[in-house]
Amino acid sequence: MYLSFIVMIVLGAIVIGRAFYIQTVEGKFWSRMGDSLHLKYMPLEAERGTIYSEDGNMLSTSIPIFDVYVDFGADGLREKGGKRFKENVDSLSIYLARLFKDKTSAAYKKEMQLAYKNEDRYYTLKKKISFVEYAQLREFPLVKQGRNKSGFIIDPRDKRINPYVLLANRTIGLSRDNATRNVGIEQSYDSVLRGTSGQRLMRYIAGAYMPVEGAELEPENGKDVITTLDTYMQDVAENALMKMLVGNNSLHGTAIVMETATGKIKAIANLGQLKNADGTVQKDQAGNSIYAEDLNYGIGKATEPGSIFKLATLLSLLEDKYVTKNSLIDCEGGVKQFYGLKIHDTHPNHVLTVKDAFAASSNVAFAKMADQYYHAQPSKFIEHLHHLRLDTITGIDITAASGRPLIKKPANRSWANTTIPFMAHGYEELVTPLHMLMLYNAVANNGKMMKPYLVNSFREYGADIKTIHPQVVVEKICSDETLAQLKECLQAVVDSVHGTGHKILFDSAYAIAGKTGTAVTALNNKGYNKGNKIYQASFIGYFPANQPKYTVAVVIQNSNESKLVYGADVSGTVFKEISDRIYGRFLGSKKFITTSVDTTKYNYYGMKNEWGSIFNTLKLPYKDSAGGGYWRSTTMQNNAAVLKTTAYTTTGTAIIPAVIGMGLKDAVYLMENKGLKVMATGRGRVLNQSLPPGAAFKKGTTITLFLN
Repeated sequence: MYLSFIVMIVLGAIVIGRAFYIQTVEGKFWSRMGDSLHLKYMPLEAERGTIYSEDGNMLSTSIPIFDVYVDFGADGLREKGGKRFKENVDSLSIYLARLFKDKTSAAYKKEMQLAYKNEDRYYTLKKKISFVEYAQLREFPLVKQGRNKSGFIIDPRDKRINPYVLLANRTIGLSRDNATRNVGIEQSYDSVLRGTSGQRLMRYIAGAYMPVEGAELEPENGKDVITTLDTYMQDVAENALMKMLVGNNSLHGTAIVMETATGKIKAIANLGQLKNADGTVQKDQAGNSIYAEDLNYGIGKATEPGSIFKLATLLSLLEDKYVTKNSLIDCEGGVKQFYGLKIHDTHPNHVLTVKDAFAASSNVAFAKMADQYYHAQPSKFIEHLHHLRLDTITGIDITAASGRPLIKKPANRSWANTTIPFMAHGYEELVTPLHMLMLYNAVANNGKMMKPYLVNSFREYGADIKTIHPQVVVEKICSDETLAQLKECLQAVVDSVHGTGHKILFDSAYAIAGKTGTAVTALNNKGYNKGNKIYQASFIGYFPANQPKYTVAVVIQNSNESKLVYGADVSGTVFKEISDRIYGRFLGSKKFITTSVDTTKYNYYGMKNEWGSIFNTLKLPYKDSAGGGYWRSTTMQNNAAVLKTTAYTTTGTAIIPAVIGMGLKDAVYLMENKGLKVMATGRGRVLNQSLPPGAAFKKGTTITLFLN
């Protein structure tokens, strides 16, 4: 007993001594430790900067969203036995149910009463509400009494949106919570856009961290980024490309517009077929493939370029003085064997000048010339390609990991006797469309190769704080003599009757110079046999040819179901639409008057009473041959208007109306009155609609209208 008593006294003394030591000697340390467990600073994100187009439109911006929490342990909410909460919970529940429409007022009341009973200190009421919803919430019963009395805590943060949705989406990029997964400009200029985070003191109470009011270190907001993109040009490029891809059932394509003198990228459209989880192509209700900006094909996808590469071969031959544009070359009927492999021309040719061989895009002619002059000295040809930066990354200010070029060297294991002949007309090398665009732009720019770039400046509070200037990467790609011959050959592609671009591009109000290309590629890497062989169609050129302002590259990968496959028919058509619209908007000064007297091909659509008002004002005779209904199409015949009933416009019927030719206001009015949800892209009148007229539909179906 004595021994036990002594042990207890000793243990008690140790406990008291230890407590005294902790309280006096280590007291400050443990006090700080206790505070650190209950208080800590958490990052307060800065407002991310906005990305603008050169013409001042928002391309990517942040909008505020709000998370709503309630501190049911707040003193003001629980005083007087919770009188304030009990008096307002019914009306607050009704208002919340009306605003969010996700629960009944009874469900909201039950949840809040349970949270009040449990004294939840950081109860999540609603997340990601909009500013409009937040503004209404602030006026609700109880909430409007303020944070201390209501317990309501509003936590604001930003949500990133692209107001133009599809427009240059892949180039502008995506901003994610994890910045390492960003793409495009959002990735490359993340350090500029994101700003500097602040800090907010948070207190740990009842299992959750709550902000300490007034204990914040404000963040420094991000800078705005002003791009080189022009929204009109981007819209034109995207619509022209989309129209060809949908109409020709192509796999994917890109269209890039570069300002010749500076290297600014004014537009870059990248569209590819969307795939389902099982790898099949997504289709709309009309059976057309659905396209979106899934990959930056213009910058990030290196392919065998085909005949557009002949410009590099021609430059090498001219610069080395082996040929001139007037030298004669025998194309041997369009078929020739090179070391056991045949090279073919699309059309049989015999003796042509170098200029005509370039205009007619003779594969045999360029393979023969390259083999004759560079077979024994391949490094000389490769040096020219290096000087033209075709083996070097472009340096554009967004990353594209797969966009590295591949130009074979004689030391490569895959080098063979056939390499030079095939490289000469665009095979056995990999380059991106942007690489080829830089070369063509250098020719248009009198031999000066510009670095392509996408950002003009950084801006803070409306003032530029840094400006990015054009940069020359090659001062002179060739001699003036060679340059003059190159320009003449490029213009012959369009102007010459036998030029591959003549049929599509010659009939213009301005001069165009460029080159077509049609490269044979393997579908899904299954080989080049007939069943898997598909074609990549290209056209790169500049306009106006005598004083170039813009250089445009269009490269489209066709499918084995595409009706059109050749460079001029596919990419040349897209180029023509883009150049026509840019020229008409920015460069054209002449007023063109149509000489046609037959105006029946011009059809316009709208409401009957509006047509009557227009024709009466113009004192133009018109005849309404339709009778009932509100909607009319009109044609001109013998200087008089004829109004007719349009198809599928009867109100209330569950079939898709025909709105092609209408203005957007009328088209949206008609579609929405029938119960359709409308999305629109482009400007002007409706050029196409994603769902065919006359088809049945369910209420709430989304239809996309393409305007041009």
